[in-house]
Amino acid sequence: MNYRKFTKNTQNVSEIGLGTWQLGNDFCWKSVSEIEAENIVEKSFEAGINFFDTAPNYGLGTSEERLGKILKKHSRDSFVINTKFGHTVLGTTDFGSETIRKSLEGSLKRLQMDCVDSLIIHNPPIHFLDGNQNDHYEILERLIEEGKIKSYGASLDTYQEMKLFLETTNAKVIEAFFNIFHQDASNAFDTAQQKEVGIIVKIPLDSGWLSGKYHAESVFTDIRNRWSRKDIQTRANLVERVKNILNCFDNIVQKAISFCLSYEAVSTVIPGAVNIEQLESNLKSLEIPITNDERLKLEVFYLNEVKNLQLPW
Repeated sequence: MNYRKFTKNTQNVSEIGLGTWQLGNDFCWKSVSEIEAENIVEKSFEAGINFFDTAPNYGLGTSEERLGKILKKHSRDSFVINTKFGHTVLGTTDFGSETIRKSLEGSLKRLQMDCVDSLIIHNPPIHFLDGNQNDHYEILERLIEEGKIKSYGASLDTYQEMKLFLETTNAKVIEAFFNIFHQDASNAFDTAQQKEVGIIVKIPLDSGWLSGKYHAESVFTDIRNRWSRKDIQTRANLVERVKNILNCFDNIVQKAISFCLSYEAVSTVIPGAVNIEQLESNLKSLEIPITNDERLKLEVFYLNEVKNLQLPW
C-alpha cells in the first residue's frame, strides 16, 4: 500500500480507502450483514487501508455504528475517518448551521469516538458553499478548537462548486465526484494542491459502470433505477469505448481506479466493497497503474465524447 498526504493534522492516508455506505442496513443499496461488514473492514486493515469514509445517512446510522464497533478494536492512531453533515440519520436533509453540532455529536456517539479527522458538508446546495455568506465555517472552526474535528470540507460534484468553496473558505478537505466519465473536478486540482486541500475521490467506478459488468440490457432495481433506458444505452456505449481505448475487454476496475490515482492532487480513492472479492479487486489497482498515454487518451475521450453529454449521476 502507498500513502499520500491528506491534511497537515493527520497521518498520511492509504491511496485506496474504503467507502462504507454498504456497511449499514440500507434499502437503497445492497447492504451487508454485520459479520460481513466486520470481515471487510478487518481485511482492509490487513491490506494497509487506513482511511474510512462514512456518513449519518448511510444505513440510517448503522454504517457509523458498525464501523465504530469494529474500529474500537484498533488504536485510534491507526486510521483516519471522515464523516459528513447534511444528510441526516433519519434519511432527510438539513444543512442549517444550527444542526452541525447535533449531527456531529450523533456521529461521534455512533462511532464511539471523541474526534473525527474530517467532517464534510454532504453535497449541499451551492449557496451553502460561499464562506462569505454562511456561518457554517465559524462553527466548524470552533469544533476544531474544541478538538472534536481536525479539519472540515465538503462533498462536491463540479468545478464550479469547488472553485467557490476553495475561494471563500479555509476548508482543507474536498470529496470530489471524479472518474473517467466525470472529469470536471480535475480543473480545481491545482488550486487544491496550492491550498493544501486533501482530495478524496468518490464514485471512482461511476456507480459500477466502470467495473465493466453492466451493459445496454442491464436492469436496475435499487437506487440505480434512476437511469432511463437511454441513459443506460449511452453509458454502455461509453464503457465499450473505454475498453477499446485501454485495450482491456474484461475487468476495467483497476484501470478506472488507477486513472483517479494518477493525479497528484488526489489523496485517496474510496470505492465501496460489498464483499471481500470486490475489496481485493479494488486493491489490485495498485498493481496495474495507468500509463501516461492511457491517461491522455482518456482525457481527450472525455473532452471530445463525454463532456457535452452531461451524463446524469
